[in-house]
This record gives sequence, structure tokens and C-alpha cells, in this order.
Amino acid sequence: MIEKNSKIYIAGATGMIGGAIKRNLETAGYSNLVHPKSQEVDLIDQHAVYQFFARERPEVVVLAAGMVGGILANNTRRAEFIFKNLLIESNVIHASKEQSVKKLIFLGSSCIYPKLASQPIREEELLSGPLEPTNEPYAIAKIAGIKLCENYYRQYGCNFFSVMPTNIYGVNDNFDLQSSHVVPALIRKIHEAKARGSSTVVLWGTGSPRREFLYVDDLADALVFLLNSIKAEDVYQQGVSHINIGTGEDIEIKTLAETISDIVGFEGELEFDSQYPDGTPRKLLDVSRINRMGWNHSTTLADGLKRTYKWYCSRLQEETL
Repeated sequence: MIEKNSKIYIAGATGMIGGAIKRNLETAGYSNLVHPKSQEVDLIDQHAVYQFFARERPEVVVLAAGMVGGILANNTRRAEFIFKNLLIESNVIHASKEQSVKKLIFLGSSCIYPKLASQPIREEELLSGPLEPTNEPYAIAKIAGIKLCENYYRQYGCNFFSVMPTNIYGVNDNFDLQSSHVVPALIRKIHEAKARGSSTVVLWGTGSPRREFLYVDDLADALVFLLNSIKAEDVYQQGVSHINIGTGEDIEIKTLAETISDIVGFEGELEFDSQYPDGTPRKLLDVSRINRMGWNHSTTLADGLKRTYKWYCSRLQEETL
């Protein structure tokens, strides 16, 4: 168990996932949280990271920081995605080792798995085949972070391990159409089509890929559960390098778009433009390992989408004031 007064550093606390982790820890009574903004500590700057760790000496680190984006951003900013993410994770993980951090959890991404991995995807599928080309640079950076944690454990005995979340959505998501993931992109496109009174909305791809979606507060709950229930050797002794986190359920993108249309109240037609890439055909995680440990998700997709859309509408209202 992590003591309530332990100093916990949340890297990436201004983002959707980091912010949810911070909320969860605060609600659970953790009172010594450290979460500087990127303007205060640039995680790409090795010297700045080392100075921060030497000054603050955190006992626990949750590494949720990184450069992220949807299929468009991943495919057009490929060099940035691999370069910046490699720097962030290398700086934070090594500084954690140098300052004798007691526990570190690194957040990867389900894009680390091969494009045609067996479904549902078990943790053992890592490095078993070629990656999806559109997000290969980002995936390679995340795989490097996983292997950093694993080998800092094997060489130095560091209590560092990784988790592999499925597709995350929720409050504080990124709704910029140039860099957003599928759920916020669909919400924004369909909401704006309704606002314009459009009879149709054009969406990327064929709509046939299947994806799994986890509400961000459920991910935060899973991370706090793992902080308090397992250590690195519990992971690596199972012959894996990380733990999957998800719902174990997936949905076709076309059905997801239809569900969002119903929530938004858009009565027009959805058209899919197949000239745009679909990405991986299916991506469903095997979450039996974390379920056996005692954790399960609690938010249904419908409820999570409703909460996310409500938050998006409230944000739009704030922007017009």
C-alpha cells in the first residue's frame, strides 16, 4: 500500500489521463501530490528533469506524460512522436532510478501490439509481428519505455513496471480535429453537423474497424489499484513486461458513430470516406490478467460517452461567455 502522505509525482497531470489520476488520488486522500506544468519542468530537457527530481525527491512516479494524437497526427508528425516520447520517458525513468524512487508506473498504448495480433490481444503478443504503419514511430517509442522499465528492474532492481491502456476517452479530452482520437473527433464532427443543420456528416475510413474504449476515470481507478496491489516482480515473474487495462469489449466504429449521433441528437446521415485509412482492423485487449488481480471497469460506453458529450458542451458554453 502507498502511504497517504507519500510524495507522488504525476507526470502529465495537465492532460486528460494525468488529470484523472490526480483527481482519483485526491479523492482517495493522497495529500502530497507533485504535478508541475510543462512550462515549469520541460520533460524533454534532461537537466531540468534531473534538477526537479533532486529537488522534490518523489517516492512514487506515475508517468502519463507524452506527445499523443490520433491517426492524422501520428502519420504526419512521425519524427516528433518518436523523438519527443523517447526523450520524455528516458529522462523520467532514469531520473527515478537515480533518486531511488520506490515505485514507478509507465503508461504505454495499445498501438504497441502488432497490426494483425491475435484477438483479444494478450500481453505476450508484444513484438510478435509488424506494427500498424500509421503509428509505428509512436508505438516504437512506447515499446522502448516498456523495455526501459523492465530492464531497470532486471539490472538495478527498480520497482518500475508498465501498463497498457486501451483507447481512452472522457472529460478533458482533446477535441482538435488535427490531433484528436476517434471519440472526441466523432463527437465534435457530429455536434457541429447538428449545429449547422447539415443532412450528412462525412467520417474517415470505412467504419468497419473494431475498437475498445475505456472511460478515463476507470483507467485512473485501475492505476491507483495497481499502485496499491502489485510490484514490478509480480509482473515480470509472469513472463510479461506490462499489464493490459481495458474493458474486454469492443465496438465497430460505425456503431460507435451511430451511438454518438443518438446522444448528440443528430438526425442526418453518416457517410464514411474510404479514401482515408482505417488503421488496425481490430484492437481488443485481453484483460483477464488485471481482472484476476481484482480490478474491473465500472463505466459503460454509453454512460461514458454521455458524460464526455456533456463536458464538451459545457466547455463550448464557457468559451462563448
